[in-house]
Amino acid sequence: MARLGRTGLGYAGLAKAVSRYCGRPSTFLLACGVIVIWIITGPLFGFSDTWQLVINTGTTIVTFLMVFLIQNTQNRDTQAIQLKLDELIRATTGAHNALLDLEELDERALESFRRRYEALARTARDLRLAGGIDTDSPEA
Repeated sequence: MARLGRTGLGYAGLAKAVSRYCGRPSTFLLACGVIVIWIITGPLFGFSDTWQLVINTGTTIVTFLMVFLIQNTQNRDTQAIQLKLDELIRATTGAHNALLDLEELDERALESFRRRYEALARTARDLRLAGGIDTDSPEA
């Protein structure tokens, strides 16, 4: 049986490993150390244009690469959260299975669901203000 969650050595596995490494406090301290060394070397290089270009180029390259890494991590995390929410909806008695995979709908369909749930929220708030309870399932 295939193992679930196996990332291998492809882009996903590399992105996950780099993301874990970059999120460590030691990596942050390393980056701070590089900045401190760069600042200290300023007088040695007469605060030249080349000295400034080194840090500007380095930070630009790191930032450019980190954008893709962060996006990959966010996409993976969002997908996992959506799947967990879908499972909670699926497993909850009385929940609307039409809400499964909601993030894949177009704007018009999403707006329709949003209006429906806003109306349910208004009704529940009005009921609560009138002394009622708002914990039932109105469609049941």
